[in-house]
Amino acid sequence: MVNEDSEHRTTSHHGRAAVSKRPVTARGEATRTRLLDAAEQAFGTLGFHNASIADITRTADVGQGTFYLYFQSKEDIFRELVRHMGRKLRAAISQAIADAGPRLQAERVGLEAFLRFVAEHRNLYRVVQESLFVDEASYRAYYEEFAAAYAEALRKAQRAGELRPGHAEARAWALMGLGHFLGLRYCLWDDKGLPPRLMDGVIDFIAHGMAPERK
Repeated sequence: MVNEDSEHRTTSHHGRAAVSKRPVTARGEATRTRLLDAAEQAFGTLGFHNASIADITRTADVGQGTFYLYFQSKEDIFRELVRHMGRKLRAAISQAIADAGPRLQAERVGLEAFLRFVAEHRNLYRVVQESLFVDEASYRAYYEEFAAAYAEALRKAQRAGELRPGHAEARAWALMGLGHFLGLRYCLWDDKGLPPRLMDGVIDFIAHGMAPERK
């Protein structure tokens, strides 16, 4: 299995050079993904400090030696899991809104996709929030990368006349906060999802704000 992987150097959050092992075959990539999925379950249910590499490899049904072909430590796979979940979330939303039409319609479709992702990946919140205390750089990167892509999409919509001019970055962070707490309230705490009538109200708020209607 060693020949399934190549090594490339990255910089850790401590500024030291580290070797991150990435697969170069489909089989290697499948094993690495299985380890990340197992880490999502282990860290999400047990927490970073209580989860062990043995918990991860047991869930992934691989030996501990295989773990070290892909990751150097528990901290290493945790940091990669945060990046991995961020990429998966952005990909799911991008795919959902690809043919959604004008930006306000895309906001609804994208929010619905986000809430589905939260419901399907219930450990997302715990893993990301715990990363603030395990590796703050990963925590910030998770949100900053999402916000950068979101802001650029809003700028594009403004240039197309689909949104009125405004500060795209500030809007992106505000909308991210809205989605974050809706997911917490309606997908984790309530576990029923956001009802359509409430989604209508959220989109109305995004489109029109809270100012009273002019008579």
